[in-house]
Amino acid sequence: MEEKFSTRKLHMGPAKCAVDLGDGSERGEYVDQDYILQKLGRPHRAINLMYCYYPNDDKWPGRASVVHADPSVSFAWDYPYDDYFTYKGGLHGSLDDEPFTYMRDIRKHGQDVLLTMTIDPKLTDDHIVAIAKDLSTFGRVQLRINHEATGDWFSFNKRASYEEVADFFTHCCEIIHREAPNVKVIICLDGCKELEDEKMEKEDIFAEASRAADIVSVDRYMALHWGWPYDVAEPELEWKSFARYTVDKIYTLAKKSYERYTLLNDGVKKPMVLSEFNADGDVTGAYDQADMLQEFCDRLKTDPEQWLNGFTLYQMRDRGRLGLEIEDPNNANVGIEQPILNTYREIIHEDYFSPVMEEGGDLSLPATLRWGGSEDADGVAIPLHFEKNPVFCEVYFEEDTIDMNLMMELHGHWFYKAPGVKCIDMMSAFFKNPILGEEDMTLKIFAPPVSGENDPSQGEDWQINYYAELKALPKIRIRYRPVV
Repeated sequence: MEEKFSTRKLHMGPAKCAVDLGDGSERGEYVDQDYILQKLGRPHRAINLMYCYYPNDDKWPGRASVVHADPSVSFAWDYPYDDYFTYKGGLHGSLDDEPFTYMRDIRKHGQDVLLTMTIDPKLTDDHIVAIAKDLSTFGRVQLRINHEATGDWFSFNKRASYEEVADFFTHCCEIIHREAPNVKVIICLDGCKELEDEKMEKEDIFAEASRAADIVSVDRYMALHWGWPYDVAEPELEWKSFARYTVDKIYTLAKKSYERYTLLNDGVKKPMVLSEFNADGDVTGAYDQADMLQEFCDRLKTDPEQWLNGFTLYQMRDRGRLGLEIEDPNNANVGIEQPILNTYREIIHEDYFSPVMEEGGDLSLPATLRWGGSEDADGVAIPLHFEKNPVFCEVYFEEDTIDMNLMMELHGHWFYKAPGVKCIDMMSAFFKNPILGEEDMTLKIFAPPVSGENDPSQGEDWQINYYAELKALPKIRIRYRPVV
């Protein structure tokens, strides 16, 4: 079975426009990364988790809609604090609960953590320091604090003025940058809301906060039913709880917001992301939802300015119609695939939205593999030759490699190998995309953190880089006919 293969150095760098994915919110539960990888065939740059932190509130850390359940509630944000999952870390918290269990899952699967947190703006510094220390071992984290900050629906906006919210964000940036330099902080304002707007909403109030942030963003929905789940979007509703916009308007307003952020930052072009992005199938129906996503991404690819660093699709599985799947109402563990899932899957496999791979010179073993993150990693490339479409294609791991945590790509399809797993069947890379004759391709291997966290013992750069030693190559079995 054993065949000999050469190895080459391999570097993974950023895509022209990265794709991130929301996984769980007030509208849906967390879906594990093995399932998402099998559904979509590639990892994302980052997975967005949505949490809240109001530790001084009554009945904390219970979920707001559970511990403050009230039949009179008629809007998703009409609870004493935001109805996200509750952050179990922080001051006097635990790293053995949410979101850290999910963060480890995300990083093991070759993705960065994008953590959205609404935070009580009246908290003392020791709480923010504690959050920073919580995140210090999770590599290149992106932290979005008090998003949609110019709105009036989240609890932090009801507890403080816009000036206080802006000052709190700026102060959080100072603490995070000092205590956890591996973390980049995202500011998320409502941005330019109408085509005739000369400025973003309340941009003067948030000017200093914008300058303190590492990444700038807006949330943009091409259609949204914000009255969900308390009403059904129908044209005859007396109070319209939904809206639909043209793709052109959403694209133009998002780009204009980026330009305003650049002016606020004295001409510095900080990375710009759409932190929540989709069209709501409650309004558009399933088919137009997919078409609008395609139209937006087609426009991105043809824009010579390449102004958008990335977008986060909201979300994997949704109890409404804002996900790639709808949660089965009979079984929350089952997702019902929507047409947008196939459209999205095709989009994220395009070169424009995929990380760049650069091969270098020959690599001798043992070799050190470096995982800086999903946009900066050093791995190994193994050239393979296929005579025709295989019947069997398997990768075997023995004593020197069986305990490694690996992400692998072949023929455009990604695979995960958990520690202890001996064999990965790679035939699913060929089922929907068979090769028609002889073809050369490369097996790409990277080694994200085996525990999902970086190791402080690995050196001065441990917070942003994780290292693993590849002592031997796996054995690769390629066969072109059935055994019998």
